[in-house]
Amino acid sequence: MTLDDLRVFAAVCRAGSLSAVARDLDCSQSAVSQHVKRLERELGLTLIERHPRGVVPTKAGRHLQTAVATGLGGIDHALRTLAELARGEGGSVRITTGATSIRHFMSAAVVDFRQRFPQVSLEFQTGVSSRNCLEALTAGHVDLAWITLGGPVRGIDQRPVVDLPWVLAVAANDPLAARDRVEPADLQDARLIGLPQNSVSRSQLDDWLGKSGIRPVFDTSVTDWDTAILLAELGLGQAVVPALPEWQGPGHPGLRLLPLPDLPGLTVGWALRDWDTLGPLARAFADTVAAHCGPASTPFSSPPVATP
Repeated sequence: MTLDDLRVFAAVCRAGSLSAVARDLDCSQSAVSQHVKRLERELGLTLIERHPRGVVPTKAGRHLQTAVATGLGGIDHALRTLAELARGEGGSVRITTGATSIRHFMSAAVVDFRQRFPQVSLEFQTGVSSRNCLEALTAGHVDLAWITLGGPVRGIDQRPVVDLPWVLAVAANDPLAARDRVEPADLQDARLIGLPQNSVSRSQLDDWLGKSGIRPVFDTSVTDWDTAILLAELGLGQAVVPALPEWQGPGHPGLRLLPLPDLPGLTVGWALRDWDTLGPLARAFADTVAAHCGPASTPFSSPPVATP
């Protein structure tokens, strides 16, 4: 088998279609199929099942897909670094994160890093969710992923940086606006603005509220925290969100952020394949962001989240 066989196989598993991969690679569907068949002949196993609407990996195919994603990600990262060294370039750092994370957690760090490393290219890729960011990281498309930290992920180091307390965002004329804090019981049967159910932060929030016996109704769905807070400020509902510094202070007279101290905080930070083998520029950027997140951040000298 060759690296090209493995790359094409991984692409087929992601796309679920031989023809889609053929279009992406500008080759025939037969050529794509030959890469997969070569792997199947060598391994003596069927790796994909063909269906009227595409293909899906078999059990053996899923095992190989997981291994290929991790292995090729590391190889691609090493090859890119070596190519930059050979060309004598300043190098680059590739980061994936949500649409609003740069504003809330990285703006000062980006300026600081650029001043220290003016020749280094920073490449930001927007991920629609923490899971999407982790997929890009595993596939080797990025060096670092800024995510909401959840449970352990095989082959991924998670480094906590900031713990964010939860608050209830309401308009200034909301009946709760005069309160100095909100209890979980105040959210019973409340109609809330929330992130999609498959997001890490929403899953953690639902779990914590469920343990308190609280069942709010999320009747408005948004894709990011900023939109949830903006809609709450406009009086279109209430939103349980992390306490983001950009929304605090006198700049938002129509908004109130009421603490929810009984809910455990939300942790955000870096995900990467391996801290010990992370390139020096990527490590410098990760450290710069952590330093600018303030005294509440967790230093990287602490152990990473364990992986199974």
